[in-house]
Amino acid sequence: MRKKIVVLLCFFFLWQGLICSQFEKFTVAAVRTEIPPVIDGILDDEVWKNAPSVGDFIQFEPDKDKPASVRTVAKILYDNDYIYIAFLCYDPEPEKIELETRRDRLMMGVDSVTVDLDTFNDDRTMYYFRTNPLGVQHDGRVTDNGLIADTNWDGIWKSAGARIEEGWSAEMAISFTAVKFQSGKNQTWGIQFSRYFPRRFEKNFWTGPFEEYKKVSVNGSLTGLDLEMTKKKIEIIPHSISRIQESEKTGFEAGLDASYAFSQSISGYLTINPDFSTVEADREQVNLTRFELHLPEKRNFFLEGNDAYQQRIRLFYSRKIADIYGGIKLYGKRGRYEISALSAQTRGGDEEGASTNFSVLRLKRDIWEFSSIGFLAANRLTNGRNQGTVGLDVLHYFTDILNFTGQFAISYRDGSSSDLAFFLRPSYDSRTFHTHLRYTYLGKYFGDNANAVGFIRDDNRHEFDSAVKKIFWLRKWGLDRIEYNSNYNIYWGMDKTLRSWDVWQSLTLDLQNKLRFKFRHQQEYKLYEKKFRNHNSSVDIGYNTREWQSVSISYQNGRNFDSDFTLIAGKLRQYLSRNLSLEYTLTNLSLSPDPENESTWIHVIVANKYFTKDLFLKLFYQINSVIDKRNIQVVFVYRFQPPFGLFQLAYQKGTARFGEKGVQGHTLFLKLAYVF
Repeated sequence: MRKKIVVLLCFFFLWQGLICSQFEKFTVAAVRTEIPPVIDGILDDEVWKNAPSVGDFIQFEPDKDKPASVRTVAKILYDNDYIYIAFLCYDPEPEKIELETRRDRLMMGVDSVTVDLDTFNDDRTMYYFRTNPLGVQHDGRVTDNGLIADTNWDGIWKSAGARIEEGWSAEMAISFTAVKFQSGKNQTWGIQFSRYFPRRFEKNFWTGPFEEYKKVSVNGSLTGLDLEMTKKKIEIIPHSISRIQESEKTGFEAGLDASYAFSQSISGYLTINPDFSTVEADREQVNLTRFELHLPEKRNFFLEGNDAYQQRIRLFYSRKIADIYGGIKLYGKRGRYEISALSAQTRGGDEEGASTNFSVLRLKRDIWEFSSIGFLAANRLTNGRNQGTVGLDVLHYFTDILNFTGQFAISYRDGSSSDLAFFLRPSYDSRTFHTHLRYTYLGKYFGDNANAVGFIRDDNRHEFDSAVKKIFWLRKWGLDRIEYNSNYNIYWGMDKTLRSWDVWQSLTLDLQNKLRFKFRHQQEYKLYEKKFRNHNSSVDIGYNTREWQSVSISYQNGRNFDSDFTLIAGKLRQYLSRNLSLEYTLTNLSLSPDPENESTWIHVIVANKYFTKDLFLKLFYQINSVIDKRNIQVVFVYRFQPPFGLFQLAYQKGTARFGEKGVQGHTLFLKLAYVF
């Protein structure tokens, strides 16, 4: 087996000379301003008249490489503290502009504009900042030249939007303290401007043509930046929390978050007694498999730099870490090297009842044109015993649309033998077509050790996986587009026993009248205590599903582990007013026979009332009948120093992790956080 691995790796490195195709990048020169513009969404400041501007956007979809059907102009300036971006968005029907009122939503299906900043000009990593006619913000990071997107990253920036006679306009002021970069004279950043025009499902970009809209390597260039080290090296965010809980004593807690910039590109982070108490509860969902579900991280301390740990074989999964006394982190990039390190100490209460230390080290080095090689080590130390993983991974782009990812890892535990895992995955990704082949090897006991710090659903397998996805843009006969997907997966145990095969196909029809129909069929074989033949078919019907304000319903039935089942799900998203949104989801699972009483009703209601983009009220309520779970959270937030300086008043009842009933009584939280 190891000889085969060596042969495959040698074959891969023989291809390293086949690098991504070259093209001439669009360029815009940076202009410094002595007078900052007023960020009010209206481009009437005198400084904007002399700012460099770009236009002539082209379509990514639906009509690739054709000129955008609506005109967009973007302008850019900078000073010692901020980089300023302005957009003028022409719209022939401004009364039909789609709005979004909630911060940190993807703004899918609403009018919005985005600027991408590759601050190291490495063609691999970028920050993105998105806003709309209301000035609502969404930001995040993209890494590995578009393969990984971290939508939970938060930066410090200002934004505003306004409706104008020509359509709408927006302004952004992005603080240099929000991003990492290399200081110095005459610096160059990668930059991209884009606009989403929902009525025609248009994604329009400044640079192009290209095959994937998240590709960092196709960004244009912002040249001539004279960047100094920001004056504010240290940031301190103390917080205090008062808690009044039913049948419990009134409690008071205080904590601290701090960061220190060793340079403009490397920072250290400290947290003491972080607040995890008012994090929104995990949404309940139906799990028809026998594997653990992967749940998203929502705790701020673990969100910063979390994209560095997103690997195919997940060696570090922060949800394995419970509440902590404190933690430290180091993150940054210097030249071709990127480092991310974390150490956290839990409060105890794990299965061994002891406080536990979790430590993670991640190193990556850029190689060749757009490729990288990385190292990760994650360890759990409990009562003097170590358990964890260590591994290498590689990403290589042969061309803009053909890439290869690979990973090799070893899991270990004191007093036990180690085990290994690896995978090889070539992938082809274009605007309308995707296909990949993957081989994964997970040793018989790899997950036993790795799951102390990582997320391995199942081990003891040789696995082959393949997928095909194809999109056809028609724009005629009442059809807008057709999407076909298929996937085939099969794996054997280490003793060569067939343990599973799974094949599914789906067909999605998007009509020009905004109706959507999706048909899906799946067949699978599973070997556990006996052999199972599962199958299911589903039909989804939706209206306006490519926009946020939408409605959909799905019906699925079949056979799953010797039980016939019916699964009905529905979702409604609606603006009740300009600043009030409502989302309701319903899931009903019926099993026959149902020996373990798993049939259930799940209801989830989410409502958001925005008085301003930094003053809002949020409601989260859910019911899961099978475990008699009812939990509610009502949060009033005023962010006077967004996004971290805030006043928060929260009411909770029954908040718990996924799959737990929760016994928390009526609880009132009062939180105050300030940024120094």
